[in-house]
Amino acid sequence: MSLYIKIGDYFTIKKITTGFFIAFLSSGAMYLDWLGFVNYFINTVLGLLTLYWLLQSDRKVWFWAGFGIGVLWFWWISMSFFNYGFGWAVPIGVTITAFVYGVLFFLIAKIAEFLEHQGQRHGSASTLIGLTIKALGLLILSYIHPFGFDWFKPELIFTNSYLGIEKWQFAIVLFAIAMSIYKQQGRGQTHWSAPTVLLLIIFAYPFASHFNNTPLPKHNIVISNSMTNVHDKWNPELQPAHVDMVFKKIDRAIEEKRKLIIFPESIFAFFVNTKPDLMTALQAASNDIGIVIGGLYWDNGIPRNSTYIFKEGRFQIANKAVLVPFGEQNPLPKWMGSIINELFFDGAPDYVASADVTDYTINGVTYRNAICYEGSSEELYVGNPKQMILISNNGWVAPSIEPTQQKILLQYYSKKYGTTIYHTANMSPSYTVHNGKVY
Repeated sequence: MSLYIKIGDYFTIKKITTGFFIAFLSSGAMYLDWLGFVNYFINTVLGLLTLYWLLQSDRKVWFWAGFGIGVLWFWWISMSFFNYGFGWAVPIGVTITAFVYGVLFFLIAKIAEFLEHQGQRHGSASTLIGLTIKALGLLILSYIHPFGFDWFKPELIFTNSYLGIEKWQFAIVLFAIAMSIYKQQGRGQTHWSAPTVLLLIIFAYPFASHFNNTPLPKHNIVISNSMTNVHDKWNPELQPAHVDMVFKKIDRAIEEKRKLIIFPESIFAFFVNTKPDLMTALQAASNDIGIVIGGLYWDNGIPRNSTYIFKEGRFQIANKAVLVPFGEQNPLPKWMGSIINELFFDGAPDYVASADVTDYTINGVTYRNAICYEGSSEELYVGNPKQMILISNNGWVAPSIEPTQQKILLQYYSKKYGTTIYHTANMSPSYTVHNGKVY
């Protein structure tokens, strides 16, 4: 009976609604962006309110806040089940994802409350201990990647705001809010008031990036776009039409005297290197224009998701280095992965990742190769690449909020590493990100 009561404490209306209210605040900027509305002031306020409510909440609210974030931020992950004919599995996938993040948040708050109670026993400033642990937990959450998925970074809420996204800037914000809550509760011996302490967030303003006005490099590039749904893309009968579309765009770019044209991921949804006539035609066209195009690559019996780079009559293959968990590579133990692949993917083998990221040079400019998911992964930014060409296929999760979240992540990495990103996509807009701004 006591266990039933303890579990029931987590399902009170107040705990659930407070947790989901915090989750709504945390995702507010993202959903407003999805609707085409970006306002730095509103986004700053939403982010600060998220942290203010979260830091002063207990572990039960933290669970539901994490659960709500799992739903609102990542419901789109399960949308791909529709394309595999398993629409019934979407609610299951959403619930599992939400539960994972709920548990992560719960553990942080549970540890904070445990140490807070220990502090009470020893006469320490227990409230401050609890607030500090919660703040530290939020700081390290971006380093915790369930199943290898690293898209959750709490500081993303400030990407399009008046506050910075660097860890030290996020730490200042957390410290200021935590100390404000502490003072608001009548704690501490200093004469600083809660509002005064909160003013410390001024030091999280991104002064360096604010005065970074370097112009967008002009490389005379065509960033192509396509709107082909998944079923049409993988329909063998439509492959000739897809090839014809690509060459029409190449011819138009040549007529316009462009130097480079970029096409989305797997715009050729087949093993391109097994089509010698197509390879020869692309090599010939590359004498007039550089071509970067997505397609599958058959590497001596190993399937790879790759970028084909054609220039001056020659070609280069850049294979994907960071694979999508479950979508391209199963992160579960081999015996479990085999069952999942058999159940959902008709027993198809996993793709194989490249051991290293690839840089290539076209027209004297060096670009970091990135294919869809990996362009939004921290691993691709090792070495602070100055230019990146990212090719994506967002058709697997269309329609959803994923393209907006992807764009915000690219803005985040562009700010953090100073990378200019040329992003071409299928089933979502194409654009360039420079100094964290979208063009």
